[in-house]
Formats: sequence, C-alpha cells, structure tokens
Amino acid sequence: MIFKAILSNKDKPGYGQVTIPFPIPDGEYDHTIDLLEPMDIGSPTAQDCRVEALDSEYPILNRLVTQSVNVDELDYLAKRLDSFCQGESEKFQAMASKLGLSDIKDFINLTFSCQQATVITDFTKLEQAGKDHALTINGGGMPVDAFEKVDGLSVALDLIQSGTGTVTPYGVAYGNGMKLEQVYDGRHFPAFYYEDRMAAVALSLPGQEGKEMLYFPCPDSKITRAVQRLGASSPAECEAVLDDTDICDAVLGLFEDEFQLNEHLDALNRLARCYQGFQDDDLEKFHTVFDYAWPQTPEEAVYLAENLREFTVVNGISTAGEYGQIIADSMGLDPGVLEFLDVQGLGQRRIDEEGGQLGDRGYVAYKGSLPKIKEIMGRQIQPTQEPQIGGIS
Repeated sequence: MIFKAILSNKDKPGYGQVTIPFPIPDGEYDHTIDLLEPMDIGSPTAQDCRVEALDSEYPILNRLVTQSVNVDELDYLAKRLDSFCQGESEKFQAMASKLGLSDIKDFINLTFSCQQATVITDFTKLEQAGKDHALTINGGGMPVDAFEKVDGLSVALDLIQSGTGTVTPYGVAYGNGMKLEQVYDGRHFPAFYYEDRMAAVALSLPGQEGKEMLYFPCPDSKITRAVQRLGASSPAECEAVLDDTDICDAVLGLFEDEFQLNEHLDALNRLARCYQGFQDDDLEKFHTVFDYAWPQTPEEAVYLAENLREFTVVNGISTAGEYGQIIADSMGLDPGVLEFLDVQGLGQRRIDEEGGQLGDRGYVAYKGSLPKIKEIMGRQIQPTQEPQIGGIS
C-alpha cells in the first residue's frame, strides 16, 4: 500500500466517508467501486471524490487533501509510485516541492519526468551524490569503466556551486533542465505495465484523440470504464489493437483474424484469466485440447480453457498402444504380467469408453457433461479439411 485516502462527496457531505487503500488490488477493484456508488462518487471520468485525509509514505501527497480527484487517478498515481526505487521517491517529492505542484494531474505527469532530476540528501556523501548525478545526466546509464572514472566529489561540488539547487524538505533539488511534460491529459492514462499481464489492448474511438490501455486479465468493470472514458457506450464502437500478449498466435487468431477484437474483449479477458491461472502442464494441455477441438469462436475457446479440468489429456502419444502402456504402468503390475498384457487392446478399450481421440499432439477425451463442450468436441473434422487458424506450434 502506498497511501490510504479518506474520500467523500464534496457536494453531499451527509453521504459519509469511505477509506480506500491504494493501489487497489484487482480482486478488490469492483468492491471498491461498489463502496463509492452509494455516495454518488467513483465516476470513470469526473473528479468527484474529495480527499478528506491521506495517510501516505509520501508526505508531499498531503497537498491533495481537500481537493477533488478521480478514483482511477488515485489508483494510477499509487501504482506509478509503487514502481519507484528509493532514489526516484526522493526525486519525486523534492521536484514536486521545487515546482510547487499540488494537482493530481501534475503529480502523475511528474512520475514520468522526475528521474531526470538530481537530489542531494546527505552532504556527507558527496562522492556518491556526484556519481549519481553523472549517471542521471547520462540518461540513467553509463559504461562501467566510464562510471568508475567519474570523480564524484568534484562533480558534486561543481553542481552545488552552480547555484541552481532548490532547498526542499526532501533534499536539495536540481532540475537538470527537466520539463513537466503532459503525458497524462487528465482523462486517458498513459501506457504503464504495473504487473505481469497476459495481454494488453489499446482501445480508441475512431476520429477522436486519446486511447485507453487495458491489461488482461482485469476486473470486468475496467473494460466498461475505459470505454466510458473514450466517450463510447460499448466496446463495439471502439477500435481495439493488441499491443502485447503471451497468448499463442493460433488462439489469438480467433480474436484477430476470424472476429473483431473489440467485440470480444470480455472473452479475451476471461481467456487471459485462465492463462494466468494455469498450473504446471495446464498450458500444454489446453493447446492439445484446442488443436483437437478447433473452436470456431473466441467464446468457444474460453469454454474449453475454463473447463480444462474436465478433460483427460495425454500429450505426446499417437497410438492406442502407447495409451495402453501408460495405463498399465499406472496399475503397478508385475513385469511378468506386463509382458503378456495386450496394451494395444487395453488402450483402445479405454479410448472407446472415454469417447476420446488421438491427434497430432496427443490424446484428448472430455469427461464432463456440459452440452456446449460436448457440441464443440463432437464436431467431425474431415481429413482433407484445412484447419481454420493454422494450429499451435
């Protein structure tokens, strides 16, 4: 947790207050929005949350108290700050103080530029301060041999004697020519990968400036709120472009080649949630089921992934005999008995009982009872028929 904010409705103080920790975990996001709704705040677009109090490891943020902000702005700012290392935290606070910032939009924008500044907090360690300054003005990176040759003390003294520093409660701040760029326009949040995600989608409204980034899996309400920030009423009105993904190309082909991605964002979100929750060999198991079933819509692919536990999958086999041998080995029979066992017949009988089928990637059988899955698995693909999306490699 970066900070805890007490929020209210400035126009309706009688509606009470609510305390929200930030950043908001995905699992708590929908619940948090639900807490705000009875107070008539929590809009995806309006700055309708008055900050009554704020408990933070960043004292500079107390400047937000009594201001009205958007709940997603608070969440985004907290995530940006949560990604900071110690040096960046000092630079953020010192530069906010130097520049006299107090607006949440400025705070968010500062998180993208404060790294360019130098802050000296301990004048007994000028050698290190000088080396840090040299690293900063070189874009944060230098060859090791060049960095080692830096005379940190001399660099620090030159910086101090330049007279460009500003004394702040967080150290002496040197801007180094930093400009507060308007990365955040007050409505659309800049791309920022806070946590590992299975897919990222850029959403925009044709003819309008600005885009919204969605990182899947995410709370379903975040899709709706992103669409509303674009000024649309549904994802179908928007243009969706896949920005990054860990989902394999063949599966994504359903979303990008066969169908319009913007109309299936919910399905992509559900699929990403499955991918993120896969354990051990579940991913390979899903790919085997996918290749066998050839789902025809994104939703069908999701049905398979969400019900993966109801499948028997043996990867890497192509004959009934191989399946029979696996079954026999699992029975713990004596080697002498195994020698005379008809593993081919054993495997074939089990395949017939389970209604399974051998494919290029292995053996698949559905052991559940959902009619929709049975319909998908029951389709017959003719030997001469070309797969719709090319298979998973």
